[in-house]
Amino acid sequence: MLTVDFGRLGVAPGHRAIDIGAGAGRHSFELYRRGADVVAFDRSADDMKAVAEMFAAMELEGEVPAGARARAEVGDALELPYDDETFDVVLISEVLEHVPQDVRAIEEFTRVLKPGGVAAITVPRWFPEKICWALSDAYHEVEGGHIRIYKADELAAKLTAAGLKIRGRDHAHALHAPYWWLKCAVGVDNDDHVLTKAYHKLLVWDLMHKPWLTRTLESVLDPIMGKSVVFYVEKPVVPVAAR
Repeated sequence: MLTVDFGRLGVAPGHRAIDIGAGAGRHSFELYRRGADVVAFDRSADDMKAVAEMFAAMELEGEVPAGARARAEVGDALELPYDDETFDVVLISEVLEHVPQDVRAIEEFTRVLKPGGVAAITVPRWFPEKICWALSDAYHEVEGGHIRIYKADELAAKLTAAGLKIRGRDHAHALHAPYWWLKCAVGVDNDDHVLTKAYHKLLVWDLMHKPWLTRTLESVLDPIMGKSVVFYVEKPVVPVAAR
């Protein structure tokens, strides 16, 4: 399940890309399929071990273009171990809401992005997230959980303050919002409740089959109740005379 629209990023073979807070690697794998030289980056060594194994399997199965490279690395998003202006593409999806020093994280991924490079940043949307917080303390009051609810304009201001130019804004996963409301209502750890089990089966079916009806329904509902907000930004090229 991808949150980012890769068509809007223009990822092409040979681009250097980093997926910060890669987790299980869903966006990293798509970058690799599109031929990027990709780094999956996360603080979890276990997750990065699993992602590295999947990268190797994808190469063996011929799922990636010739010449594409991928690796998984462990580290801290507040201290990225890369030189300035290293990457053509940066992804950071569903991460900033966990990070106390979110401005520092934004400054860091801006630093490693090349002038003219593009980035996609996603966080939970204010309205669906507010409902989750109201329904359940356990949803967010856990170690490593969500520590803030962003308003879109608030995040936009932080991205702009870091020197990024906003190229577009989207919403995604409207069909997932009611699932999380149900989870919060019946207990986020209650995986056996009949309603959440039934809804989860629907989401898996939708993911596997992508039927016209649910795809159309979600596209209509995304602007209203999409679970995530996605920003597409660019790092401007500064003329030499202005540096």
